[in-house]
Amino acid sequence: MISTRIDLNADLGELPPETSVDAAMMAVITSANIACGVHAGDTGTMRLAVRLARDRGVAIGAHPGWPDRQGFGRRPMRMDPDEVFEMVLAQVAALTAIAAAERVRLGHVKAHGILYTTAARDRGVADALARAVCDADPALALFGPPRSAILAAGAAAGLVTVAEAFADRAYEADGSLTPRSRPGAVIQDPAVVAARAVRMVVDGVVAASGGVELAIRADTICIHGDTPGAVAMARAVRAALEAAGLTVAPFAGSRTGLS
Repeated sequence: MISTRIDLNADLGELPPETSVDAAMMAVITSANIACGVHAGDTGTMRLAVRLARDRGVAIGAHPGWPDRQGFGRRPMRMDPDEVFEMVLAQVAALTAIAAAERVRLGHVKAHGILYTTAARDRGVADALARAVCDADPALALFGPPRSAILAAGAAAGLVTVAEAFADRAYEADGSLTPRSRPGAVIQDPAVVAARAVRMVVDGVVAASGGVELAIRADTICIHGDTPGAVAMARAVRAALEAAGLTVAPFAGSRTGLS
């Protein structure tokens, strides 16, 4: 059964304040995944993003990434599960401390970039990610692609899992995201992105490579904050979802508000 409620999330806290779209995005989205100072961001951007989310009633999540600032955490790297565990735990703890100082609580964790795509298919890395989230706070939810190792590992660890779909990214027929190195991997037309989001939620399908109609589950829809035109896309997606009769709200069970 397709839900009539959908979360709209964005990866934020990744750009310098003078170029950031965070404030505008927070007025549209319902969940924010905040970079934890490793692949991008720093203490100042983390604190600012937390405050913006708090003041807008947006659910706050940690967005841990691989230590590759030059490549924005998106370049292929070897990942040892023990390294993943320590790295994720440290990043979630850092954002948790900042959120606590601002009197709010984290509600979820979503891995970034190559950490996300690797954990989606590698159960060892996914288990390390889920274990780190559990150690940080077993009440945190874990975001991941439908049918992925991330969601399987999260469920096995007893975490709430949230299936995520990407309105601004192209899909392969196997359900993976088209690599960013390929033309058309990132979709920037607001109307196209909005139409894809509605189909994902209402029909449970997305057009993939080769003309395949791929079945997809979406508890939350992502718009990347670093994609050019992200604010216009987010506004178009939210308007289209609401026009389709959907309630755009934080995912069921999310934690918002003061701690």
